[in-house]
Amino acid sequence: MDGLMQPRPLTIAHILERAERLYAHKQIVSGEERVTYAEVAGQVRRLATALDALDVPAGARVATFATNTRRHLELYLAVPVTKRVLHSLNIRLSAEHLEYIVNHAQDDVVFVDRALLPRIWPSAPNMPSVRHWVVLPDDSGETIPDDPRVLLYDDLVAASDPFPGSFEDTFTLADENLASGLCYTSGTTGPPKGVLYSHRSTVLHCLGTLAAGFIGLCESDVVMPIVPMFHANAWGLPYGAMMTGAALVLPGPSNEPEHLLSLMESERVTVAGAVPTVWTSLAPGLRSRDLSATRFLLGGGSAIAPALSETYRATVGVPITHSWGMTEISPVGTIGGTRTQHDTLPEDEQVAVRAAQGQPLPLVNLRIADVETGAELPRDGKAIGELQVAGPWVAGGYFLVDAADRFTEDGWLRTGDLATIDAHGYVRLVDRMKDLIKSGGEWISSVELESAIASHTDVVEVAVVARPDPRWVERPVAYVVLRDGSATTGEDLLRHITPLVAKWWLPDEVFFRAALPKTGTGKLSKSALRESA
Repeated sequence: MDGLMQPRPLTIAHILERAERLYAHKQIVSGEERVTYAEVAGQVRRLATALDALDVPAGARVATFATNTRRHLELYLAVPVTKRVLHSLNIRLSAEHLEYIVNHAQDDVVFVDRALLPRIWPSAPNMPSVRHWVVLPDDSGETIPDDPRVLLYDDLVAASDPFPGSFEDTFTLADENLASGLCYTSGTTGPPKGVLYSHRSTVLHCLGTLAAGFIGLCESDVVMPIVPMFHANAWGLPYGAMMTGAALVLPGPSNEPEHLLSLMESERVTVAGAVPTVWTSLAPGLRSRDLSATRFLLGGGSAIAPALSETYRATVGVPITHSWGMTEISPVGTIGGTRTQHDTLPEDEQVAVRAAQGQPLPLVNLRIADVETGAELPRDGKAIGELQVAGPWVAGGYFLVDAADRFTEDGWLRTGDLATIDAHGYVRLVDRMKDLIKSGGEWISSVELESAIASHTDVVEVAVVARPDPRWVERPVAYVVLRDGSATTGEDLLRHITPLVAKWWLPDEVFFRAALPKTGTGKLSKSALRESA
């Protein structure tokens, strides 16, 4: 017997119209602008008819090459609610990767920040599917090409009549499964692969960001996604903020510590999300700012050293909360932090709990499996296996790519992460399978070595990679960035970690660098370091 509930579809149109009706007065800070949700909704309604005027077909990929601004937010809404597909392009990719991704996606239109034109316009001749280039305004002064395909965003929107009806009413039951967004993986193990989100998956992920006890976004929050909007829906924070009516702070193109800290202080930001390299860069300026409004700091993309998280807990009052996810998981899968069962633990054990990646969000299922046999392993906090994930916002395939090896026979996504899961469902990542170091037949976790080295007070950043060794097959080497003026030596660091790790784990060499290479999403690039090891 079926239930008798109304078959209303789950769509991004509901997020837009809920914000428009219930939270019209709430503010979005974007650069020097302060606009309301009502004003953004009005722009979205004009942009919707502008896309029609450009003859952009339903289902067409509409690319963005943009930073965290309110116009990018307008595209986050207008493209999917008109049944097109928002394809956010990573602004830090090489020309070769950009051309591959745009051509593979067959993008029809590209919306680009004026300041970013020099990065992508030289590739325009190699992107034949793109019919229109729409320039988003900024104060960069970059030359706008004299080309009939190039249009100005503000002129295009101003010349368009607003869409008159309800976007939500244009969807039917089947339409909740329409594609809403497209984001490509980093391509570290082959060509980038497209992850195609649906309206249904995006709305359910959005509700996951509202779940109490995890991120728990609510109407009284002021949310600042430092994580870029060009990657994996900015961890769902913009959609989640609009769904619940929270104010939004969009920091624009600058990740300069003073700029970000100033915004967090002046706008009384309560929730912010960023990768560990950004949180590391902000740490020296924390004591000079009033960040007392902060209630939740979200970190992800790579492991967060406990020492860094505890620095924030000591100065801001809240730690950096671990999360784990992937582009394929929309992207949030787990959220860390302590729960009531940890309240009576000694402080050092609570620090260890906060260093874990945490419990899965509601509707996300996790398991670990033996790498060789595929057999499910026990949830005892000790067994180590490949982390596998299933859920309504987890990819079941890739866009126009056959990647059956990434999925199990029963449809679970194979993440490539090695982890433990304890009796409470807490995930603790051991390493990426490709980053484990096999020395003399035994495994060394680069993540645990990095955490040990990062606990030294003079260490700003660290990455540990494998170097080929004629006797042991592989040996660990460490690349370290020290605080300005530090006289710490490699021998000092080895002495510091000797009590913390097995003796045979000690790196063979420690290399000091002014900076470590980063991927397009701001994570440490271990592949670049392996090439120089």
